[in-house]
Amino acid sequence: MSECIFCKLVKQGFEGGVIYENDNFVSFPDINQKVDGHSLVIPKKHFDTTLDMPSTLGVELLDCIKNTTLKLMKDNDAQGFNVVNNNFGVAGQVVDHVHFHILPRKKGDSRPICY
Repeated sequence: MSECIFCKLVKQGFEGGVIYENDNFVSFPDINQKVDGHSLVIPKKHFDTTLDMPSTLGVELLDCIKNTTLKLMKDNDAQGFNVVNNNFGVAGQVVDHVHFHILPRKKGDSRPICY
């Protein structure tokens, strides 16, 4: 079985740079931006979906989501944000490595909340 794209990025580095990192998670800009600042939070270890991740990683996951979001909101002058997590193909998951989309939002932006 070939290695997934996110596992390769964890090993080889992130072309767009790292936004935030802790022992088990890392965030980086999405290459297919839906809104300015659209970024991803992924575990460094491979898990197919959120259901496969150990609950013990919850604190570190939230730490990465919060610190990433705070930076993105500041850098993008955003007043809000969405956190999107798709699980399984039927729900829109394209890469089979759990990931969370962080989408900074601005007042009056007309882009859809979810995609």
